[in-house]
Amino acid sequence: MKFLKGFVSRSGEAGELLTFLWKAKLWFLIPFVLVLLLFGFLLIFAQATGVAPFIYTLF
Repeated sequence: MKFLKGFVSRSGEAGELLTFLWKAKLWFLIPFVLVLLLFGFLLIFAQATGVAPFIYTLF
């Protein structure tokens, strides 16, 4: 549990959003938000490196 609290405190606004969803008992939205964050990081990573053609073929 200590690891989870440390992760949320370092994650900024995404951590605040996940904390809000947890406290408001909206647990069913947490996987949806995590997938959206994952896609966002994937797109940022694809633009910053040379692997963009390989990632774009997945979609």
